[in-house]
Amino acid sequence: MKKLLIATAVCAAWSSAHADVGNDGNLSISGFGTLGVAKADLAQGQFVRYNQASGAGDSPRIDLDSNLGLQASYKINDSLSGTVQILTRKSTSPEFTTDLTWAFLKYRVNDEFSVRVGRIVQPTFMISDYQNVGYANTMMRPPVEMYSQAPIEAADGADFTYQHDLGDTSFSAQGYAGTSRGKLFTSTTLSIGSYRNPVMGLTLTAEHGPLTLRLAHNRVEINSNSVPIDQLLDRVSTLGYSGLAADLTLKSHKHIAFTSLGLALDWNNIVAQAEYAQRRSRDKSFLADVNTWYAMAGYRFGKILPYYAHAANHDVGHSISLPPAFLATPLAGAISGLIKATEQKTDLIGVRWDFAKNVALKLQVDRVSPITKSGMLAYTPANYTQKVTVVAASLDFVY
Repeated sequence: MKKLLIATAVCAAWSSAHADVGNDGNLSISGFGTLGVAKADLAQGQFVRYNQASGAGDSPRIDLDSNLGLQASYKINDSLSGTVQILTRKSTSPEFTTDLTWAFLKYRVNDEFSVRVGRIVQPTFMISDYQNVGYANTMMRPPVEMYSQAPIEAADGADFTYQHDLGDTSFSAQGYAGTSRGKLFTSTTLSIGSYRNPVMGLTLTAEHGPLTLRLAHNRVEINSNSVPIDQLLDRVSTLGYSGLAADLTLKSHKHIAFTSLGLALDWNNIVAQAEYAQRRSRDKSFLADVNTWYAMAGYRFGKILPYYAHAANHDVGHSISLPPAFLATPLAGAISGLIKATEQKTDLIGVRWDFAKNVALKLQVDRVSPITKSGMLAYTPANYTQKVTVVAASLDFVY
């Protein structure tokens, strides 16, 4: 909470400074934030977002959805500009932390082609560029069934964007490559691991009036460690299955591919959004192959927008088959659980009320159904599969 208050003070100071130094029109400063409170009917455990170590429990908490962001952009000349964004939220730490989420120089070659160099958000999903801006999204939070399958957000490297209009349809292509580094929280092992992964990808988008269609594909060369998993695999090696341990580990640059297809519609009073994605292991690893999807629909009544969504993810295969002899060892159960994907589905209803300029109030109720391995819940018993209700309210704003 202390860091959230500090970030609030920083944003206020920067906004005040904007009045003094932004008169040349080249500097623009903006911010966004969410003040949210949530409660889950869990006597033991927490409902968390992707890559989050602290979320909603059996008493109201602000951990799950609250954040505060600040972005500054400076136009150096007609072709060159720079952008920096910081974000305070609860992620892999139980405390609020502030991270540098954007930091790049952009060179505009012409009206259709531009290049960025620095820290950029990977365009993995339909709403990747603004997934942390609550005000820009209909739902209170991105569905964890989808967004937990590729939780790495930013990379240090370069990207290009090409845009071209053909009649009433606008086409764009974005390609990127770089290295992503940071920490990952694993809810099943309650551990935090570090990673340093080369990444690359391509995203194609078509916009026609109120309809947007988006196809994205990226590849990650995972090099990650997690103490509980690494210790477990060391024990596998001591049993004489060093080859199996080498196949299971993520410490030796394993290749993972992620492909997503998204659709968004904002037509008259109808609002809809859907995504379908596949995660596939190109090398042997303990990560299961997963299919995931969600669909959301709402109808706008003036400033009030009620909505409903359903999300689900499913284990569809494994890159590793355990040797028959290994199934008789004491570690067979632990390894079988490790390679099985967390499966979960959620039904949610909510309402958004844009009661003031740049401010929206949201109320949302999620009915979460874990299927295997406690789903995406944290701090619950290993095989917890009881349904969970999450009640939340948030105040989203931009300035």
